[in-house]
Amino acid sequence: MAHRFATSVAPGEVEQDVADRALGRIASYLGRHDEAQIELHTEAGRSDEVLVVPRAAVQLFASMLAYMAEGKGVSVMPMHTMLTTQQAADLLNVSRPYFIGLLERGDIAFEKVGRHRRVRLEDLLNYQRASIARQRAAADDLAALGQELGT
Repeated sequence: MAHRFATSVAPGEVEQDVADRALGRIASYLGRHDEAQIELHTEAGRSDEVLVVPRAAVQLFASMLAYMAEGKGVSVMPMHTMLTTQQAADLLNVSRPYFIGLLERGDIAFEKVGRHRRVRLEDLLNYQRASIARQRAAADDLAALGQELGT
């Protein structure tokens, strides 16, 4: 049975200092422990409960707290989520026409739903990671060239 909870939090809905304190404690714990599963002890009513969660979930939670501590909103989406071209362009921080050019060149996989293009979040994030890697490699190449030229 799938449970649905809030999947987005707008800026200002969370106290930044509370998020920052929680982030500090979680980051400290993660730094000291490397277990694949983490036990979270809670005080619910009169009885203590222990929740066992995957480490990756705690790391994701810490990432969300970091954004919240900065006063930024956070959304959680499954990797198979289908995005409109405008949503995808917004996530990449590019214009919609530029993004459609990426799709038409075959840089990012997409599906047609009627006349509309839809992009899987996972494909978009894979493109983004590859793009960042290319940018870093180009910057490294420029830095190396600059050192060779003595600048």
